[in-house]
Amino acid sequence: MELWQAALLGLVEGLTEYLPVSSTGHLIVVQRALGIEASPASNAYAICIQGGAIAAVALLYRERVAQILRGVAGSDPAGRRLLLRVSVAFLPAAVLGVLFDDWIEQKLFGLWPIVAAWAVGGVAILALSRRVSPKSSAPGLEQLGLGAAFAIGCMQCLAMWPGTSRSLATILGGVLAGLSLAGALEFSFLLGLVTLGAATAYKALDDGAVMVEQVGWPAIVVGFAVAAVSAWASVRWMVGYLQVRGLALFGWWRIALAALVATLLLTGAWGAA
Repeated sequence: MELWQAALLGLVEGLTEYLPVSSTGHLIVVQRALGIEASPASNAYAICIQGGAIAAVALLYRERVAQILRGVAGSDPAGRRLLLRVSVAFLPAAVLGVLFDDWIEQKLFGLWPIVAAWAVGGVAILALSRRVSPKSSAPGLEQLGLGAAFAIGCMQCLAMWPGTSRSLATILGGVLAGLSLAGALEFSFLLGLVTLGAATAYKALDDGAVMVEQVGWPAIVVGFAVAAVSAWASVRWMVGYLQVRGLALFGWWRIALAALVATLLLTGAWGAA
């Protein structure tokens, strides 16, 4: 992989990881546009460079992360409660991810499944956007119950289908569970630190050797670094935007992108999916 390709993939990863548009879907489409075919190495690369985005969010939400760590040490009861809720929400994806990882890569890492997920997710955002007010007075993160946390974790499992978006599933799951948009967004970020961190570690252990052999360390380092910087900028923009505008923009983006990729596939511009 050329370093400019690694930088481009890192940019796409960082910009889209925490937006409700599916970073995996975007990365797979960009990989195909660059002529990088699906393989264990390319799929592992798309997942492992999200470590840069994880690092960026850990830095931006360092106070919450520190609170959770104090909870682990037993000196912060609120941090311990938050850790418990994040852990409960993580469990469904942890179990299903291990059981169905190979099947998902074989069946769903194609362009048509991504197009379908983009379209359905876009329609869902537009249908629910009027119910998701950025100025909602719904409870914040501190009022999240264990049952609601588990329900959000079950929603997160939908994002195992590339194109769905983990952020979309968890943000909507949080709102449907009764959180304010700000609370749902923050919980989505914190849950992402654990879920994405575990997925990155699992994929690195499973296919890391073949990824390093075929892609090379320089490309991995460049992708990671660019993903970290772009994710930091993307998350800061997203938080400010959603406080004023809501989710509708991302619904229209998903529908437009689904239509574009479907057109390219149907006209033969991209060959087989």
